[in-house]
Amino acid sequence: MPIFYQSTLSPIFIFRWGIQLCILIALGLPTIVQGKYYVPDLGSSMNSRNGLVKADLTISGRVTDASTNEALAGCTVVLKGSQKGITTDANGEFRIVVPNGEAVLVIGFIGFVSQEERVGNRTSLTVALKPTASELAQVVVIGYGTTTKRDATGAVKTLKSTDFNRGIINSPEQLLQGRVAGVNVTSASGEPGGRQSITIRGPGGVRTGSTPLFVLDGIPLDNSGTGGVTNPLNFLNPQDIEAIDVLKDASATAIYGARGANGVILITTKKGKAGTANLTLSANVGVSNIARPIELFNADEFRKQVVAVGGVVDDQKTSTDWQREISRRAITQDYNMAFSGGTDRLTYYGSLGVQNQDGILKNSRLNRYTGRFNASQKFLENRLVLDVNMTASQTLNERPPIGSIIGEALSGNPTFPAYDAMGVPARFQAFTNPLITLALNKDLTTTNRVVASVSPSFKITKDLTYKLNLGVDNSSSTRDVQSLANALPLQEGRLDAIYANNRNVLIENYFTYNLARNDHNLTALLGHSYQKISLSGRNWNINRFPISAVEPINNPGLGQDLTLVNNRPGGFALENELQSFFSRVNYQFRNRYLFTATVRADGSSKFGANNKYGVFPSFSAGWRLSEENFLKSGPFSDLKLRAGWGQTGNQEIPSKITQALFTASVGPATSYPLDGSTNYPAGVTYTRLANPDIQWEVSTQTDIGLDFGLFNGALTGTVDFFRKVSGKILLEVIPADPHPAGLDLLDKRAGHDDHQPGP
Repeated sequence: MPIFYQSTLSPIFIFRWGIQLCILIALGLPTIVQGKYYVPDLGSSMNSRNGLVKADLTISGRVTDASTNEALAGCTVVLKGSQKGITTDANGEFRIVVPNGEAVLVIGFIGFVSQEERVGNRTSLTVALKPTASELAQVVVIGYGTTTKRDATGAVKTLKSTDFNRGIINSPEQLLQGRVAGVNVTSASGEPGGRQSITIRGPGGVRTGSTPLFVLDGIPLDNSGTGGVTNPLNFLNPQDIEAIDVLKDASATAIYGARGANGVILITTKKGKAGTANLTLSANVGVSNIARPIELFNADEFRKQVVAVGGVVDDQKTSTDWQREISRRAITQDYNMAFSGGTDRLTYYGSLGVQNQDGILKNSRLNRYTGRFNASQKFLENRLVLDVNMTASQTLNERPPIGSIIGEALSGNPTFPAYDAMGVPARFQAFTNPLITLALNKDLTTTNRVVASVSPSFKITKDLTYKLNLGVDNSSSTRDVQSLANALPLQEGRLDAIYANNRNVLIENYFTYNLARNDHNLTALLGHSYQKISLSGRNWNINRFPISAVEPINNPGLGQDLTLVNNRPGGFALENELQSFFSRVNYQFRNRYLFTATVRADGSSKFGANNKYGVFPSFSAGWRLSEENFLKSGPFSDLKLRAGWGQTGNQEIPSKITQALFTASVGPATSYPLDGSTNYPAGVTYTRLANPDIQWEVSTQTDIGLDFGLFNGALTGTVDFFRKVSGKILLEVIPADPHPAGLDLLDKRAGHDDHQPGP
């Protein structure tokens, strides 16, 4: 048996044993475990008759899935009581050195029950891990806390990394595309970094945004753009995501109050796990082509059709497929490295990722460089836990003049050649070669974004925990839109430069109380949140660049038109603030009767002085029928009936829309000459009336659902019926005459929108 000596000994005793321990350490025998000196039982490693040290044992083995007998790659095999361990290879095999036959190996893998194996006299092991009994124990993130799928009373769907869509994923939304009922993910264009449209249970307001609220590791992201026309979620590497939780109904989303009307998507990134250190490398290459080119006349058909309608063919005696000329076979490369590990008190995870995606149109690309690091440290006997998260990224997006080149390619004469005798794009008087348009125009956006948070939590008592969440989401972007000067076709050079900044600061404090007594289980949440979003931007442009080898992006000073008439700079700056108080109570009785009540009060600077705050309540209940005696012997491994009602809000309207707007400009519409000349002084017009009564759009949802599992969880499913009514919808309409001069738009409340989809 091992012998433990406490370190709280007399100084002389410690000194004497310290010398002996130094000798033992030099021999590699003792180990220090949590402040105690651990001296191995020498009798277990020494032959008492001859005093020889027994050799270490090398154990080899294989780990498989007990249900399918398939090899499990990446399983951890750890020597119990130490940090020594390895992971299985692609064939599920491992090899590890242990001190003796008394050693115990702990084999574990995500989604499977961990298993311990005593080595004994064996030199090889075959271990079959059993999957977890069912997915009912799966952890579900519900906002400011977690629950299990078994106990959830709202319409919530969780996707783990093992359930994500496979292949090269360019945007986080693509991970769940087609995977969650009621969630539609569509792309307006196929260009790299293009915006993704995502709706949960139908659109929200008529003129307000329908994008759900995204929450990254506890930080609600602002839906405002981060510069350019790219997807604001492009900064996040899909390889870093561990799970995505979709909150669908109001009973689940009401905890986010004013921003929950369009649903909530909670993104949880990967974290380190205690045990052996892991290093993961991955490389993927993909190829993209035009799936279905638009059918057009080829050169021979074009000649016939022009003559058939009485036209005269300007025939250049060639055959050109202009769609093929402006497109290409696009290559996407994705490289990732991740490292993780830790101990019982400190875990860490870090990653680096590079993705270069070419578009199928020439001069179209998106390059993304990401770095992520998080760590969790425990203090004070695990009562204090400090979580740190940081994501940094840079995206470079180049866009061709899509509208121009596609229109020119579809309407271009197929008898014209794409290139001249010198091998350069051909030039014509009556037709603009789209290849020249590609060469003359460039739209380049560079976006830098950092999302970081510090979240300490302290267990005040056994049942009461306090958590502080400090988060910052800061992004800046530069967009340069360039047109090179050219003689044929005639084009004056121009450069437009746009700078944008978006800063999102979050401060949250909340308490969580857990009480478990016999048949009763209660969890209560009470908190406060403050979020401030600052948006700003500047823009300027210069015209009339000379034909030169130097691009305007590299030297704007070459522009010759520097007058303010055509090149007036612009800019904007605004701030939005949101203060919230929220609370939630979850109650369970005998693990079969479930009840949840949520309320959140939100105050937003986007709304009028008479309606600063809105209150959004929700209630839901569940009955786990499978726990009743009359169904325990039936075919259902799980059967839960649930119902919920709640209200959520939508604040996705322009900032400061409740306040009066004055516009200063120069021109005959706003002023008149004072000296009899044509010089117009600056004038100010009243372009929007104040409306302090504008308030939230409110979405009211009623949901009835049934969760079931058959054949020991082999077949599971969910059936939901819901009714979603969006009321107090905000519209921007043209007021009826007579109205103040220059007043073109008026914000007002309209009726309601009723959604009653099936799933």
